[in-house]
Amino acid sequence: MAAHRRTDTDVDTLWNDFHSCVNMTSEQLRDWLLTEASGEVAYAGTGEGVGVELPQPGGAVLAVLGKRRVDLTDADRRIMAEVVDQIRTLRRRRPARGASDDQWRHALLDLGHDPLRDSGVDTAG
Repeated sequence: MAAHRRTDTDVDTLWNDFHSCVNMTSEQLRDWLLTEASGEVAYAGTGEGVGVELPQPGGAVLAVLGKRRVDLTDADRRIMAEVVDQIRTLRRRRPARGASDDQWRHALLDLGHDPLRDSGVDTAG
């Protein structure tokens, strides 16, 4: 195994950290991203977005949420690590107004984390 490859334990830890930090379901995140991308939620009859490209990195988070642990690519693992770091950093920098601060809350929602939920995300990470 190459030195740059993650061990199964590393992947398990990252998987758990990611799913602890990302506390929105795929459906909730997709709805939020469609709202952010189009100014309003746009759906076709199948529930898929209509002609709207999902904003990043939220679109990448959504793609990872749809995968099984064994199907993760190196790119997925990089995204997961970056998202965990960004969520923890944003939570450490919680503004005085907290979730009432739309810019801060929206930045977290874009990553799949709703600060209005009690998730117990570790900010020390």
